[in-house]
This record gives sequence, structure tokens and C-alpha cells, in this order.
Amino acid sequence: MSNTKTKGIRINVEPKYLPQRSDPTKPIYFFTYHITIINESDEKIQLVSRYWHITDSNGNIEEIRGPGVVGKQPNLKAGESFKYTSFCPIPTEFGVMHGAFQMVRSDGVAFDARIKPFKLAVPFSVN
Repeated sequence: MSNTKTKGIRINVEPKYLPQRSDPTKPIYFFTYHITIINESDEKIQLVSRYWHITDSNGNIEEIRGPGVVGKQPNLKAGESFKYTSFCPIPTEFGVMHGAFQMVRSDGVAFDARIKPFKLAVPFSVN
């Protein structure tokens, strides 16, 4: 679980292992992550792009950048929230993700809303 607040934008992340999609013989391990973005500021904001930094337990790093999330660039008024679920495959039983959503306020000011690191872990694989 990760909970971060940057300039009034709160981002909660709940990761979950998907054994039915994973195949340790390949090896590939699938994880979903459920994101909730809450606008706790007094400004209208828009999420315009994303950045993810993914590290597996072998030290391999993958960086992902792109417009919006799940094909959307949501606008959030003060007090509104946006939820989505996505997934991440990695070749190890354990990994870590962190990143940022690039936001633009209604007055045109852009900033990065940080996402603190969260674990991608097969249950009982890490003490």
C-alpha cells in the first residue's frame, strides 16, 4: 500500500498478486494495482501523463512514460476522485514501483504528483 499527497493531490495505491495470470516456469508474475486519485486542493486539475519506475528483485529497471492513465486524462474538480486498475508483469516474485502523475492546474501551473514506492510481492515470498 502507498499513500502520497503532493500539492493537494492524494494518491493511494493497492497492489495485488494475480496467481491465475502468473507462470513461475516462464518466469512471469502478474500484479494489479488499484489507484485512487483524490483532489484535496481548491483547484481543478487534470492528469496529463504518467511516469512509472519498476525494479524487479534482479535489479532490472523498466521506466514507463505516456499520456494519461488507462487511455484517459481525467479532470478533477476540488473534492473529486478518479479510480482505475492496471497491471504490471515482472520476471521475479518481488519488485517495487514508484512514479508520478504529471498534473496541470486550471491556472496552467504544471507539477508532478508523486507516488511513493509500493511492493509487488507474491504472498509469503518475502519475510
